[in-house]
Amino acid sequence: MSARPDAAVAKTTVLTLQQKKQSGERISMLTAYDYPTARALEAAGLDALLVGDSLAMVVLGHESTLAVTMDEMLHHARAVARGAKRALLVADMPFMSYQAETAEAVRNAGRFLKEAGMDAVKLEGGRDYADTVRAIVRAGIPVMGHLGLQPQSIRRLGGFRAQARTAEAASDLLADAFALEAAGCFAVVLESVPEKVAAAVTQRLRVPTIGIGAGGGTDGQVLVTHDLLGLCEPIPRFARRYASLADEIVRAAAAFRRDVVSGGFPGPGQSFAIPDEEWGAFLATLEQGSRA
Repeated sequence: MSARPDAAVAKTTVLTLQQKKQSGERISMLTAYDYPTARALEAAGLDALLVGDSLAMVVLGHESTLAVTMDEMLHHARAVARGAKRALLVADMPFMSYQAETAEAVRNAGRFLKEAGMDAVKLEGGRDYADTVRAIVRAGIPVMGHLGLQPQSIRRLGGFRAQARTAEAASDLLADAFALEAAGCFAVVLESVPEKVAAAVTQRLRVPTIGIGAGGGTDGQVLVTHDLLGLCEPIPRFARRYASLADEIVRAAAAFRRDVVSGGFPGPGQSFAIPDEEWGAFLATLEQGSRA
């Protein structure tokens, strides 16, 4: 696998995603949190990689996304940026990095581009955060919105529940989407909303929508890579497992342990030799030392 994309393949930008919406070509996006995963997903041809605050749960072991910090997000974003050069790189702004003050939100968003090599940021919230989005975009930083289930608001929502399941809630979702578009968002993630609602929003927005648990009527799809690869249990209802790497990791680690216990590892192929004359000279120094 090449560490760099084919030079003939152009860098994916926010304009690329908008062009895909206009042409009807679907957008593919997965999460990445480290260098080797970013390299692999880049080689697979993904349009965009998201350094998601899901990092808190699937990498750091927290029960929700609330615990992850700016420093942790920046650390992992830098690793992803080293591994992927062609895909559009988007980083989640973690909880309380943008909610308190607009100026702080702009500074934190800028850190993802300046310090971590990201191309854009993503934040949760609708009309209440339109002014924040507008300020970040005004600073030259592309913003992806996030509506529907907002994991940073699970305390208010009462858990990880599907959203926009009433006519009133669906209308609110559409109003939020329009507000984000007007504020300058280049795309909007729709999470855990009914398929018909997501499709209706998608048809009415000029900017692309990326669905996760929102059916097939959006302009693109995103999943948490750990769910796709079978590295976490249980996976959400809306995810699809394409591999079972956790089982493979257990199998490989158990085989290693057996080889260590039996003496089968390391073998000649995993060991280094010393020239006979050097070994003889070393033995001579040992003998001299023992006589002394």
